[in-house]
Amino acid sequence: MYELLRMKNSGLRKDVMAFTQELIDTPSPSMGEKDVADKVAKQMDVLGYHHVYRDEVGNVIGVIHGYEQNNTLLLNSHMDTYQAGEHHPMRVEGNRIYGTGASDCKGGLASQIFAGALLLRSLLPLRGTLVVTASVAEENGAGIGVRTLMDQTLPEMGLRPDYAILGEPTNLGLYYGHDGWMEMDIKVQGADPFQVDNAARRIYRSYEDRTKHTSSQVNEVEIHDPVFPRESEGRVAVLRVAKRMQIADQAQQILTKTERDVQLLTQPGSSVDVSVGVSREQQISYAGQEMQVQRITNAWATDPFDPLIDRSRQVLAAAGSPSCPGKWQLDRLGMGTAGATLLNEYNIPTIGYGPGHEERAHRSDEWVDGEHVVQGVYGTAAIAHGLIGFPVCGWTTDDI
Repeated sequence: MYELLRMKNSGLRKDVMAFTQELIDTPSPSMGEKDVADKVAKQMDVLGYHHVYRDEVGNVIGVIHGYEQNNTLLLNSHMDTYQAGEHHPMRVEGNRIYGTGASDCKGGLASQIFAGALLLRSLLPLRGTLVVTASVAEENGAGIGVRTLMDQTLPEMGLRPDYAILGEPTNLGLYYGHDGWMEMDIKVQGADPFQVDNAARRIYRSYEDRTKHTSSQVNEVEIHDPVFPRESEGRVAVLRVAKRMQIADQAQQILTKTERDVQLLTQPGSSVDVSVGVSREQQISYAGQEMQVQRITNAWATDPFDPLIDRSRQVLAAAGSPSCPGKWQLDRLGMGTAGATLLNEYNIPTIGYGPGHEERAHRSDEWVDGEHVVQGVYGTAAIAHGLIGFPVCGWTTDDI
């Protein structure tokens, strides 16, 4: 069976590489994914997906039906890219494909889309349903794309995933979780502008000192007057602070503790008020949906002994692509995956498997190894068949 997959995958190599380069060369910041979504939907049609949909927020969903309805595997990668500055166009140097989003995670998106095509071309029978989704609004911390998939789109299609695989960069390892993060707005206000400014600067200096020894990080401090000041409003200062979160951390507890800490930094007897809340902003998706984004990603971890991980390891070993479990390190705050949403909110066992290196993500020289993208097609298809496929050619699940 695996020799058949390898042979068919080699025949897809040229198309996989070309599509990966096309995706990377197409800008797709959060809420601006339309051009990439058009290319994804077109490619799924060309590859022979049984059904291709686009939902109201702009997610693209490709479905390959098996013989049964009660076993569904979700492959998910996001279309949007982290874009703090300008879009870096695609270029190729040797096996490396450079450009914004190359590693996070357009290489993984291409691998997952072509994994479905590889299963179709190999004529390997599926017992369950394969759902390949390209989601919107992941990099901005909103999770709107995946939540819409789970709350609305997939239920309307009569689908409920039993497992999920994320195409985020794992260097083709099997990843099962990561820490979380939360951005908080610390609002300082009062009638006396001098008291407000002094309190804000004390809070800023306190967090500035703390970042040298902890994972908290002050992103910016902004002190300004209201646009339409009234005597009752006075002076307002806003500080934005990012905080790493562990599995056991609860957002409300962090907010409460932060508010208590910063209140202690205000001058005794002053008329300054301090409040702390999760940072929020209004955004509009490329499909025209207006949404409020909370800047928070919770920590998550699938049990490393979960059958999903055991089965995936066994399949990759049998396929000649052994892979050890691990976790994303998220060495820069603001990074995250949809795993927190899928596992914590919808109780779907989730792992990551994709080409690319995590440490290359969100950098100006971001790149992905094209050969790893092709290998990711093979590995993803093998795992998918191991989870929702029928045994073929005398091969049984016990053989691995």
